[in-house]
Amino acid sequence: MIDFKKGDGLVPVVVQDVQTLEVLMLGYMNEEAWAKTLQDKKVTFFSRSKNRLWTKGEESGNFLLVKSYHIDCDKDTLLIKVTPAGPTCHTGSRSCFDTAYNQNFILALEGIIDQRYTFPTADSYVNKLHEKGLNKVAQKVGEEAVETVIAALAETEFDFINETSDLFFHLLVLLREKGVTLEQIAQNLASRHR
Repeated sequence: MIDFKKGDGLVPVVVQDVQTLEVLMLGYMNEEAWAKTLQDKKVTFFSRSKNRLWTKGEESGNFLLVKSYHIDCDKDTLLIKVTPAGPTCHTGSRSCFDTAYNQNFILALEGIIDQRYTFPTADSYVNKLHEKGLNKVAQKVGEEAVETVIAALAETEFDFINETSDLFFHLLVLLREKGVTLEQIAQNLASRHR
């Protein structure tokens, strides 16, 4: 239960991209905005400047689609994880914060690959790999792993970074081919850390 009394009826809301974990914006909600957010599954704030409810994207179509929410330990702040349907900031930027793009791009790339699987196009390299099947995708990961090792031992840092990038990319395609997510891999690694 959220404690709306502490902040004179408003609680701060941190909005985070569910895929990349990037913080997209901060807003405020009252109880009515919270109820509308839960009902519509689109983030709705209470606009302090307009003195009314405001659903992010109501004019631009760049809605923040709710995937999960978390209440802090004091029950007076919300974290909402979303899938953004376009840029979050009114300036057209992906985030309202001027942060270097996107420290979690590997997570974003997982989403891009998933999009290619869900909405295939003829000119997509991901779709061409997928059409060749699991054996070909797995073979590409093996080839890229060997090239990464060679670059680590005998080539420049630039070459090593490029080969490692190729390896990561093809591994992400293999994960999607097998129906495994980075979240599952992260959870497995975290469980091994204990």
